[in-house]
Amino acid sequence: MGEAPQVLYVNGFSKFCHETQHSNHVNGILHNSNNHHDQFSRFGLDNQQKNGSNGNYDSLWYEEVIDDDLKWSFKLNRVLHKGASKYQDIALLDTKRFGKALMIDGKMQSAESDEFIYHECLIHPSLLCHPNPKKVFIMGGGEGSAAREVLRHKSMDKVVMCDIDQEVVDFCRKYLTVNRETFYNRKLDLVINDAKAELEKRKEKYDVIVGDLADPLEDGPCYQLYTKSFYEKILKPKLNDHGIFVTQAGPAGIFTHKEVFTSIYNTIKQVFKYVMVYSAHVPSFADTWGWVMASDEPLSIGAEEMDKRIKARINGELLYLNGAWFHSAATMNKTVSQSLKNETHVYTEENARFIPGHGVAFRF
Repeated sequence: MGEAPQVLYVNGFSKFCHETQHSNHVNGILHNSNNHHDQFSRFGLDNQQKNGSNGNYDSLWYEEVIDDDLKWSFKLNRVLHKGASKYQDIALLDTKRFGKALMIDGKMQSAESDEFIYHECLIHPSLLCHPNPKKVFIMGGGEGSAAREVLRHKSMDKVVMCDIDQEVVDFCRKYLTVNRETFYNRKLDLVINDAKAELEKRKEKYDVIVGDLADPLEDGPCYQLYTKSFYEKILKPKLNDHGIFVTQAGPAGIFTHKEVFTSIYNTIKQVFKYVMVYSAHVPSFADTWGWVMASDEPLSIGAEEMDKRIKARINGELLYLNGAWFHSAATMNKTVSQSLKNETHVYTEENARFIPGHGVAFRF
């Protein structure tokens, strides 16, 4: 049998985390099968993190803690970079299975091999349902992938991407080379601010508003952007006629959909006349993922019409989305459908639901 692995904590609080290694407060863990004690510095890898002087990471694994009794492991080629802002811990991992993977607060945000699934699903259905989208506001989206997909639409005049965390944006601009051109597009207005405050102060309205936010984490930076009061008093008034709101809504799997997905849906249903959900399996998330789309105008669009609009409106080929898939993705299985129907919880500032884990504020 092999040697027992050493446990390393990716969030950089090695003493604290070592004392609480069985707690669900720890989101991400590094395992190294070497016998010596490795350490993860808050601002990057210590030299001794590497297995020997040649920098070989053959025995390095990353563990994402999904719940108290469930972990998801990735074998790594290496850790490319690690940093922290006052809001979030950030890491860029080179995984053997999924390529480069962006982790925030120990949670997988996107992976190079399959991020197209998440971002095509987040962006294109709402823009294709809109008759002629020209202005889009993205809440979050610091890695640039959501903006990249919006800018593929030929009708687009302006994209505002508002992320609260300058360090995440700078990190992604530097290390996620796939989106480098997006950040230099003249149609992109990049704003560093709280999306709630930014929307509130802006006078212009938008055809589509996108929630590309982190999951609601206790002590995380953005759970208040999932509340009824925010949707009703700040977001909805910033939509043009025929305006559409779409947001990522967390895990929508058979065992996980009640964590936040059904609550986000029910909250949005209190504010908009027409609300629909759809989902897709994202391999690097180890689950089915959900999105909620809403408007005060009907959202119906036929599969053939969607395919026509994809061909006419979008530059380049989509890898995942087509009309037939979208119609099937909007049909939930019996259990999830029943949960959506029966959900009564509404997000408020005082009564929120959270994905298992904690944001960086928990550690101070």
